[in-house]
Amino acid sequence: MNISDFQDIIYEKEKNGICTLTFNRPERRNAISKLTFVEIEAVLDDMVQDKNAKVLIMTGCKEANAFSSGGYVSKDYTASIPRKIRTKLDFSDIVEKKLIMKFWNFSKPVIAAINGFAIGVGITLPLTVADLIYASEDAWVAFYFVKRAIMPESGSSFLIPFYVGFQKAKEILYFGDKITAQEAKRLGFFNKVLPSDALMPYVREQALRLIPPKGPSLSIKLMKKTMHDYFRVILSNTLDLENKGDMNVIKSYDFRESVKALGEKRDPIFIGK
Repeated sequence: MNISDFQDIIYEKEKNGICTLTFNRPERRNAISKLTFVEIEAVLDDMVQDKNAKVLIMTGCKEANAFSSGGYVSKDYTASIPRKIRTKLDFSDIVEKKLIMKFWNFSKPVIAAINGFAIGVGITLPLTVADLIYASEDAWVAFYFVKRAIMPESGSSFLIPFYVGFQKAKEILYFGDKITAQEAKRLGFFNKVLPSDALMPYVREQALRLIPPKGPSLSIKLMKKTMHDYFRVILSNTLDLENKGDMNVIKSYDFRESVKALGEKRDPIFIGK
């Protein structure tokens, strides 16, 4: 995909080696669609080929007042995607295993700047693929999968217990309650929480610390590879299980009820089928 054709994101490259990927769908609070994933993949491909690209920052556009409101699927929206791209979309890969594993094998540092609420894949994606995560004080996260009667994705079924332990992970995923930025930091999801106007300057400062002359990029690259290698098979297997689980639950009454309830702005009534 040609990076000049991006619709869902803005991709900027600086001479100092910093690249910035900004979710840019303010009308949908930066919801992430199948097209968004394709564009993210194109960013990674471009950075792999560009020796001057040293570190990736992911954030949300200011107009959305959100990092990302999560996944978005719509027949109308899908139909608006250019045909040459639409034919390449893999709707069987619900949890985007292809992209997640590409990130896991990506050798350059990734920093997420959570500048507002992050829901569903809006938080599981950075938790899985970002090496460092910084957030604004007004940010909050929510794993709302249970409210939609679906599975967590992006490998979060493995990584959230890894972050916080099994008991706390089950509480987070079974209930899907809102988590403040400060609580997310305490749980280990965020490295640091900052005032909104200080977030991006701080993130850029940290990015520059990873780039020569301040940061030994080869050493950092090998650190990342070594830390990721052991968990590669576990993450791959988890993504397969998440895909299988979601394939089952999207056929359920509870999933259909959750979608209907969302449209009617009410709480769903589940029956466990």
